[in-house]
Amino acid sequence: MNNLPEILETAEAERQATGFVFTEGPLWHPDGYYYFNDINPGALYRLKLGGKAEQVRKTEGGNGMTFDLEGRLIHCEGDGYRVTRTGQDGRVTTLADNFEGGRLNRPNDVVCHSDGSLWFTDPSMRRPFSDRQVPGAKGVKGVWAGASVYRVATDGSIATVADFEYPNGLAFSPDERTLYVANTRSSKYIHAIDVDASGKMLRRRIFADLNEGDEPGIPDGMKVDSKGRVFCTGPGGIWVMNPDGTRAGIIRMPEQSVNFCFGGDDMKTLFVCAYTSVYTIRVKTPGQPHPWYRVRKAK
Repeated sequence: MNNLPEILETAEAERQATGFVFTEGPLWHPDGYYYFNDINPGALYRLKLGGKAEQVRKTEGGNGMTFDLEGRLIHCEGDGYRVTRTGQDGRVTTLADNFEGGRLNRPNDVVCHSDGSLWFTDPSMRRPFSDRQVPGAKGVKGVWAGASVYRVATDGSIATVADFEYPNGLAFSPDERTLYVANTRSSKYIHAIDVDASGKMLRRRIFADLNEGDEPGIPDGMKVDSKGRVFCTGPGGIWVMNPDGTRAGIIRMPEQSVNFCFGGDDMKTLFVCAYTSVYTIRVKTPGQPHPWYRVRKAK
């Protein structure tokens, strides 16, 4: 089934910048520009459409990003084994780098809840067994070996939400009662975790199966639009799933898509990171606005 005419406003993607190694973690800023990372050289960029990408700072393997409710940039820096926060003055501090006395593995993606809590994934497969420090990371907990989704409460305390094989991209449903988690590597699934008001998991299930065909692509970057449809990179492009998990279609890009975000004043521009380049394509339904956008607008 392919309902892309109902989803896409434009049929072809437009390349906005190129010449990178591995772009990741795009994020729209309501002042009119996008952030994104080039992971391997460790560089954070800012780009206004139609302009030239400007390097903001060096990172330690910068990947997924979000804002907190004060508009401060929250950044997964995998090579630094930490999640950082950049203040309005540009000062970078560590928000999370350990759990129960062990150093985190490689924080990958992060999202902000409207209550101010921050949720991030910490896969372990790209870190040697001998270097893993999080309790359970050497297999004590079982087959997933310390790869987890964590929640950082507003008081700074950190708790495990759920363990995974390889947790990657994250996104909340519009009512924030469900957390979608992209599982990468051997099992290409999107998991749906029902959570309570305190952030504890109530139940989990497989939301969508992306194990299809031999085209390149894995479940990685993920977002939800205002109709509750789940967009996630996968084999062949960006998969679009209806709220019931059925597939609506696949958005195909000139290069393999690895992550993306909704942006623009109307939140209808899909800004896509695809290895060496970043692209835009227009959609008909706006994406879910970040909680900070709403707080900022209210002020």
